[in-house]
Amino acid sequence: METFLMQMQSLCIVLLMGVGIYFRRHQDRHVKIMSAAMIWDVVLILQIELSRSAILKASKAMGNTMALNIHVSIAVLTVIFYAFMLKTGRQMLQGNYQIRKRHRMLGWTTFSLRILTFITSFWAVVPKD
Repeated sequence: METFLMQMQSLCIVLLMGVGIYFRRHQDRHVKIMSAAMIWDVVLILQIELSRSAILKASKAMGNTMALNIHVSIAVLTVIFYAFMLKTGRQMLQGNYQIRKRHRMLGWTTFSLRILTFITSFWAVVPKD
């Protein structure tokens, strides 16, 4: 049941990001929705860590399945890209619209990585329940 709840949260995060992208031309809504999605995603990572000791398992890369290693790599990349999104997003909020193309490209890359994280989680996670 725990795995199912985490998968559902992951799906909701992906859907919320999709809604945020839909509202990209409405800056105030876009910022709030995307911020909520990224915060929720980091909270989900903390939940996974607390319930499964995920960092300890991930650090044993040689003993893990390839699917788990790929999943962890994509998930880490996603969080790294969140930092780039926050940086470029803040620059745009401060009036630097020359960064818009970079923000858009980073955004689509981040969203794609988050979708891949969701997809690979089905192969990487062996449910206990």
